Amino acid sequence: MKLNFEKIFDTGGRPLGGLAWNGTKMLFADINDNSIRAYDPTSKELSIERKFTNRINGIVFGNDSQLYGCQEGSRRVIRMLADGTSTITSTHLGDSPHNHPNLITVDQKGHFWFTDCYHHLLASGPQVFPMLDHQSVLKLSLGPRPQSHWEIERVTFDTIRPRGVALSPDDKTLYVSDTTNELGKVREIRAYPIAADGSVGPFTVLHTFGQDYRGVHRGAEGLCIDQEGNLFAAAGGGIGPGPMIYVFAPNGSIKESYSLPEGLPLNCAFGDSQHDSLYVTTADGKLFRAIKTGSKGLIRF
Repeated sequence: MKLNFEKIFDTGGRPLGGLAWNGTKMLFADINDNSIRAYDPTSKELSIERKFTNRINGIVFGNDSQLYGCQEGSRRVIRMLADGTSTITSTHLGDSPHNHPNLITVDQKGHFWFTDCYHHLLASGPQVFPMLDHQSVLKLSLGPRPQSHWEIERVTFDTIRPRGVALSPDDKTLYVSDTTNELGKVREIRAYPIAADGSVGPFTVLHTFGQDYRGVHRGAEGLCIDQEGNLFAAAGGGIGPGPMIYVFAPNGSIKESYSLPEGLPLNCAFGDSQHDSLYVTTADGKLFRAIKTGSKGLIRF
């Protein structure tokens, strides 16, 4: 099956990042513009949903129907309310501030799983707090009782530079794209089994991205899941097969691969009324949409 990707927005070079469907519009992060934009597939109109976001990248709706975002510029995950205000969650892993949150997903219990990375752009304010000595997947949870506090725990202890993150429909598998895009280093999509207590076991490599005489092929960034449990990965661009969306079965076999017209794919998500359109953002500022994909995105809440 061939997907026809239509370009519906272009920043001219600023990176676009996280995506989240709000029921009527596709929200997407215009990272360095410090805004979250929205595309209405019915009216075809684009609008700015939120300003002054301080480099929010990954976004996702929680089980409280509020939008959560990875605020790279403030090294924290925030909760964005409908009145335009926001609240912070936890900013520390143990006694130390974590790194820059990148992309994020949520499980059926309302726990948030996000990749915590180094970033070449500094956070706002005085550079008082150093980065952690690791880049990992972290889990953010709110306690069950009123007045409970947010808590963060480290989930992966072997990732090098985790980028995208996704969960299987039954919440029993954590998918991570671990990507350095450097010769001799990691460019993998990994599957970690999740135990009943929320810990993860040793990973299985679903896919390793290759190289040729010109250099390494760009690995995967953002990930998303359809209702059948297939994993969609935004990858490529530059050297190799070009900008692509790969579709992996849970066992790691490649079911489909779809070429994008251009760009460096950064994230992907399903949207529209039937949840069967695939949206893709790129690191060079493009938003693409393909309708009637034959797959439907997983809806958690």
